[in-house]
Amino acid sequence: MAQEAAEAADGTAAADGQDRPIKQRKNGLYPMVSDELAASMKSGWADTERRGLEPIAQAPYAAARRAALSARFPGERIVVPAGNLRTRSNDTEYPFRASTEYVHLTGDQTQDAVLVLEPREAGGHDATAYLLPRSDRENGEFWLDGQGELWVGRRNSPAEGEQLLGLPCKDVRTVADVLREATGPVRVVRGHDGGIEAALTDKTTGERDGELKVFLSELRLVKDEFEIGELQQACDSTARGFEDVVRVLDRAQATSERYIEGTFFLRARVEGNDVGYGSICASGPHATTLHWVRNDGPVRAGELLLLDAGVETRSLYTADVTRTLPVDGRFSPLQKKIYDAVYDAQQAGIDAVKPGAAYRDFHEAAQRVLAERLVEWGLLEGPAERVLELALQRRWTLHGTGHMLGIDVHDCAQARTEAYVDCTLEPGMVLTVEPGLYFQADDLTVPEEYRGIGVRIEDDILVTESGNRNLSAGLPRRSDEVEEWMAGLTA
Repeated sequence: MAQEAAEAADGTAAADGQDRPIKQRKNGLYPMVSDELAASMKSGWADTERRGLEPIAQAPYAAARRAALSARFPGERIVVPAGNLRTRSNDTEYPFRASTEYVHLTGDQTQDAVLVLEPREAGGHDATAYLLPRSDRENGEFWLDGQGELWVGRRNSPAEGEQLLGLPCKDVRTVADVLREATGPVRVVRGHDGGIEAALTDKTTGERDGELKVFLSELRLVKDEFEIGELQQACDSTARGFEDVVRVLDRAQATSERYIEGTFFLRARVEGNDVGYGSICASGPHATTLHWVRNDGPVRAGELLLLDAGVETRSLYTADVTRTLPVDGRFSPLQKKIYDAVYDAQQAGIDAVKPGAAYRDFHEAAQRVLAERLVEWGLLEGPAERVLELALQRRWTLHGTGHMLGIDVHDCAQARTEAYVDCTLEPGMVLTVEPGLYFQADDLTVPEEYRGIGVRIEDDILVTESGNRNLSAGLPRRSDEVEEWMAGLTA
């Protein structure tokens, strides 16, 4: 084995600019590369560089977001990593999902990438996306390395990236050295790339980086036109996924909740990128567990199915919708009574969503309805004002009535309290309204017939100039409409 061929199998440039061995399986059947094969693999390949590419749809919106970021932190270097692959088992990785902040500011979704905003002396910033270039054909990376393009697919070249993203792109393998030499104030989004954080270890502080995280979270509170369109698309696909599930409820009864999970996942992968979060396919008493994602229980006629699921678009915006459905297509009288109470609470919450309203209004409106019904049913001692003051309804309502929605299912989570739950609603905000009632199977404070029943109804609501728009209105909500809809799908 000649030295040249050995080097082809042993070395490649890593993201930190240093040579690293090309990762190969320990017990591969081809431990060496002949000179002849190495020479063959270097030549005879067509030019596949793409030219004349159109910018991605979100490029101008991402540029506006970067401009807002630049204005907020003048004179400071801003570093936003996409993140790295995470090992699932041995040499297999979890599917990569770029960090929310990076995607929001670039529209790019590639692993190991880093956005850097360099301050200009005259003011403003120069933005650069540092990306992994195409895998090297000279040293054999493209066919020998487990992340080479013949193994996992082609990457965009920096020139292609510039056309698609609308900003300069450079080799990410140089960025650590660039950042080590940086002077002046620096802020980085933490938690996504340990190598980038190590390169900045003496240049950043937790407090300053936390301020950056908060600003980027609040930057997503009001959605732009592109984001609203993506969320509508996510809701439309989600509605079709719910229809798919209703059509196969007979097969779910013959198997388990996992048939429901798999059915919805198929729609998410065909029309979008993935599910936006772990689907909750909770049948019978499992519906009283708020985040039931094991999805391994039986599906039985006469019980309710609580399906909480959302399609994530290919730009990573997700829907978050819940319907509670009678498995056999008809609510029992008690199931209907509980369902209708939750529906009335949700409608009161949706009606409270409008520009100028306090964010908390929709929650309080929904909780009031539920408290009144619990008093009416004799489960709590009234009046309703007393119940609400002491939050006694929470034994059966458990959670808040909604949250911001967007590129994260619980979007804007790091925003300041005064900018989120204590804010005034503005056009362009998108939030969920999702009250529920959950009577645990072992709750001795309610009549036996209530036990094991869980109901939640959830929709994605856009605040408009004149009120609101239900982005997930394609799915019926009223109990009679749900029964009619299910009958039409299973006829």
